[in-house]
Order: sequence, then C-alpha cells, then structure tokens
Amino acid sequence: MPLKKGTSKKTVSRNIEEFHEGDTYERTKAKFGKKKADKQAVAVALNKARESGAKIPRKKAAKKAAKKTAKKAAKKATKRVKKKTTKR
Repeated sequence: MPLKKGTSKKTVSRNIEEFHEGDTYERTKAKFGKKKADKQAVAVALNKARESGAKIPRKKAAKKAAKKTAKKAAKKATKRVKKKTTKR
C-alpha cells in the first residue's frame, strides 16, 4: 500500500508502520540490520510529510553538511572565475 500524504503526527506514524510491513524494509533489515532499517523508515515517512507541506526541520547534521557543501561549491565557483580571468 502506498504511503499517504499528510502532515499530522498520526499520518506520519501510520506511514512508519506501513513502511515496516513492506518489502523495502525487509530487504534493508536483512542487508544492514534492524537499526538502520528503522531509521530509514522514519526518514521516508518524514520526507513524505515534508513533501505534503509539513514544516518539519531537517536533522542538525544534515543542515551542517548541506551548509558545508554549499560553501565549498561557492568557493570552487569563485576559483573558476579567477582562473579564467588570469589565463588571458
């Protein structure tokens, strides 16, 4: 059964329960273990809620990583511009 769209806690927890019953959960559990499979179930349910418009913040670690990669990309882009101007 497909995951339901919705922003309420009830819908999110129902999606987590539904994910636990599916094939994807079983395969993940067999390959990586129960702990990682549970984390993935929660992540998928929260992502579905975010898509529906829920204002659920991302994990702090994910925010830091995204900020770091954005900073690196900006720095790399400025280096490219500088290199192009110096070759003339």
